[in-house]
Amino acid sequence: MDVIFFKDKKYSLKTLGLLTGQKDLDIEKIHNNILIIAEVVDEPDKLPYFLEDIKSLEIEDPEKFRFVLLRVQIDSQLHLNEDIEKYHKRLFVSQVIEKLIYGELLLEAGKDEEEDEED
Repeated sequence: MDVIFFKDKKYSLKTLGLLTGQKDLDIEKIHNNILIIAEVVDEPDKLPYFLEDIKSLEIEDPEKFRFVLLRVQIDSQLHLNEDIEKYHKRLFVSQVIEKLIYGELLLEAGKDEEEDEED
């Protein structure tokens, strides 16, 4: 796995690329919010210790930031069969963060089906 050390922390280049939606990264231009998310996506067991930090993130463009979390969810679903534990944890982390910040999941499985049944 290709990693980079920045501000005394180790980050996966693959994860940073996924979060930013870019293949060519300039680590100096990556916002601190992305670095925090990258840290818990790569090490999901750290999530309980970052809840307050994540809840207090100052997000300039909430809609754009939501795509950061959606990319993790989509990538996790696509690769779930490769390493179930790893990708299930990444999916869980991104969903918890999305609920914490936005109050709901944009891509919630089964939600549309339940609404259709009620109508």
